[in-house]
Amino acid sequence: MSTVKEQTFDVLETKREHYSLIIGGQRTESESGETFNTYNPATGELLATVSLAGIEDAEKAVQAARNAFDFGKWKKAPVNKRSRTLNKIAGIMRSRFNELVALEIMDSGKSLSAAQGQVMQAIEDFEFYAGAIVGHRGTVNPVPGQFTNVAEKEPVGVCAQIIPWNYPLMMAAWKIAPALAAGCSVIVKPATLTPLTAIVLGEICIEAGVPEGVINIIPGSGSTVGNYLVEHKNVDKVAFTGSTPVGKNIMERASQTLKRVTLELGGKSPNIVFADANLDAAVDGSLFGIFYNTGQSCEARSRLYVHEDIYEAFMEKFVEKTKKLTLGDPHDKGTHIGAVIDQKQVDTIHEYVTSAKEDGATILTGGKQAKVDGYEKGSWYEPTIITNVSHDMKAVKEEIFGPVVVVMTFKDEKEAIRMANDSEYGLGSAIWTENHGRATRVAKEIQAGIVMVNCPFSAFPGTPFGGYKQSGFGRELCVETLDLYTETKSIISYFGNRPLNPFGV
Repeated sequence: MSTVKEQTFDVLETKREHYSLIIGGQRTESESGETFNTYNPATGELLATVSLAGIEDAEKAVQAARNAFDFGKWKKAPVNKRSRTLNKIAGIMRSRFNELVALEIMDSGKSLSAAQGQVMQAIEDFEFYAGAIVGHRGTVNPVPGQFTNVAEKEPVGVCAQIIPWNYPLMMAAWKIAPALAAGCSVIVKPATLTPLTAIVLGEICIEAGVPEGVINIIPGSGSTVGNYLVEHKNVDKVAFTGSTPVGKNIMERASQTLKRVTLELGGKSPNIVFADANLDAAVDGSLFGIFYNTGQSCEARSRLYVHEDIYEAFMEKFVEKTKKLTLGDPHDKGTHIGAVIDQKQVDTIHEYVTSAKEDGATILTGGKQAKVDGYEKGSWYEPTIITNVSHDMKAVKEEIFGPVVVVMTFKDEKEAIRMANDSEYGLGSAIWTENHGRATRVAKEIQAGIVMVNCPFSAFPGTPFGGYKQSGFGRELCVETLDLYTETKSIISYFGNRPLNPFGV
């Protein structure tokens, strides 16, 4: 194993030809010496080589994290010190904002506006938890008689955090920030399709003063490195964002050691437009809800339900605006839709569209791989609207994870709720209406962890993010997330003058 011992983390190059693992506070090459290539989805060009973690590297990361937690000072560091460190991480990220945005665009193919918003939220996540942890204290509980009870919060331990490819930096921040704030040690396994900004974030954490071994970044195969971490007896918690089938597998494997588990999984979120909605706002919000981040979002509002009285008027504007969306240079501020992550995902998206056509659906616009001038070797798909669908179709039931929306009509509030809840998923949802009473009623009836009312945005630092049903469990991005990274210890003390003799002997 080659370890660059002299490497300090005060001056870093964001874009470079090779990226290493981070284990025990050092840039480290894998034990096997294996690397993998990461490509720019928009151009198909090679970005960099990345050290490929294997089982031996995962074991070293677990040991580094375990030693840092058991024998290091981070978990016992005063809360204000951890808070200052998180704020310093955020400060470094702010100073390198443009670099991080550029790298995120190259690594994931997303548009400039999407990358800017996501990098900014990643920064704000660290700032949020820097403040939230200060008030995250135990409680003193009333107990009858001459007793006191203190419920203390202690860090849960070593956390394995498995990050998806659709929001590489932001999802890493969602997990790393609360874990560090709580005093845990972490092992982050970023997706091999998009590992670069997670690696750089790990380096920034070390530069900001996170001790050796408290943060480790090991890109590798989910079926090998991921499973190894999930099953390891010295890993205390697993946090995963990704598909529902993989989440089920993780839950089963983690059950063997009764690990704490947080799962943020798939979605097929409904978007309900009532007849009394502000039509222009509903069209614009629905456009963003499905096509933002190229539709590669777990809470993408991919099932659109429009009241039959306004269907024609809504669809005329919705289709017209969809056709105006720009695909092109992801670095151009005028680009609306970036690339799909890779050709495999393009093929998957197209299979769903093809199945819908075979089932009798109508493609109003899009429906095929896009050809973008100057980006012929990239992975692109046209924003697609599908109508004449039913709930038994594969394209309606399953998560497509691309810029594809299916559209249906409804007659009344009751039918809208029934159709919205007719899914195994329950992550996001949106309601468009100017009737406050209706908005409140429908929001309470929808089986989803997130309800957006006259709003296309699903997440801000401080707002709980997570799902019902097969969209997972646990909430991220909020104060309550700290509870997922802590254990509660109940301490009962007796302060009476007489010794206790319960048996009376």
